[in-house]
Amino acid sequence: MPDRNQKFGARGARSNYVAVRSSNLPFSFMAEKRTAAVVLILLAVTAVAFIVSAGIGTMRISPVDVLKVLFGSGQELHATVITQFRLPRMVVGLLVGASLAVAGAILQSMIRNPLASPDIIGITNGASLAAVTFIAMTAGKYGIRWLPLWAIVGGALAAFLIYGLAWKRGVTPLRLVLVGIGLSSALSALTSVMLIASPLVIANQALTWLTGSVYGASWSSVRILLPWTIAGLAAAFILARQVNVQELGDEVAAGLGTRIQHNRFLLLALCVALAGSAVAMAGGIAFIGLMAPHLARKLVGPAFGGVLPASALIGGVLVLLADLAGRTVFAPNEVPAGVFTAAIGAPFFLYLLHKRRTAS
Repeated sequence: MPDRNQKFGARGARSNYVAVRSSNLPFSFMAEKRTAAVVLILLAVTAVAFIVSAGIGTMRISPVDVLKVLFGSGQELHATVITQFRLPRMVVGLLVGASLAVAGAILQSMIRNPLASPDIIGITNGASLAAVTFIAMTAGKYGIRWLPLWAIVGGALAAFLIYGLAWKRGVTPLRLVLVGIGLSSALSALTSVMLIASPLVIANQALTWLTGSVYGASWSSVRILLPWTIAGLAAAFILARQVNVQELGDEVAAGLGTRIQHNRFLLLALCVALAGSAVAMAGGIAFIGLMAPHLARKLVGPAFGGVLPASALIGGVLVLLADLAGRTVFAPNEVPAGVFTAAIGAPFFLYLLHKRRTAS
């Protein structure tokens, strides 16, 4: 990452930024001047990917016919295929990708480590363990509608356990990430034990969910996930200044008069809400929270006011395209979207690790 003073302290660096403040609303944030243009381009890319994805499948529908359906004037058969089967999973994919990406962006800034993400420090694994336990113990007896609640509670328990174990007269970013990585491994091992101890049918169901997929998403899934995503993104905007301050380091943050531990706890809770709700709907789709923030910073710079919308859009597009690949590459068989995100994310993680090693 760039030098902290270069990012926010020096006058020459500030000339590249625009500060957004409001006397009526409780937030302010900074963004590079290029952010608006980049976000508009990303919105256009998202719209194109959405239209193309809606038309590809067992039944091919042209982009023109897709647009007709979206504007309410298409053929009835096309409308049924798109609105009942494809649109719900695509919308869920966009929401899941946006939530995971923003959660990753917050963690990377808060911990000041570009290798941090919800699936690496244990939040996702906590949600996954809780969900697999629910699937294994109930065997579908109480219905899948309770799965999101279990996943969110599991992610919250994991996050607060990490926070508690890392506490020593406060929580430092280094302790937080080290404890998180250790707990993540333990939770992953417990999940494997649950899978081994479960009947084969239940284990297969849980394993598919763990891999990460938006298969079977419906409009009820959208209604459940949408409030979490909107509330989480709104809270991230409100806390954007605190995210930037956390990235400056504890000494500088304390000098600015901020409540470091209080804000760090709030940001961690926000990450749990975003990542837990996403995992509840789509399972363990890996590496979105790692890749999207990095790509966003390359496009809009380090200020969180620009990173947030760029990360959300990039994360949504990544999951959307991964789901499209899962539906089409091995058709008629369907591959979970998490397989494709892992195939891209694992080499990306190794590249970042090698880059940090050579830089140090």
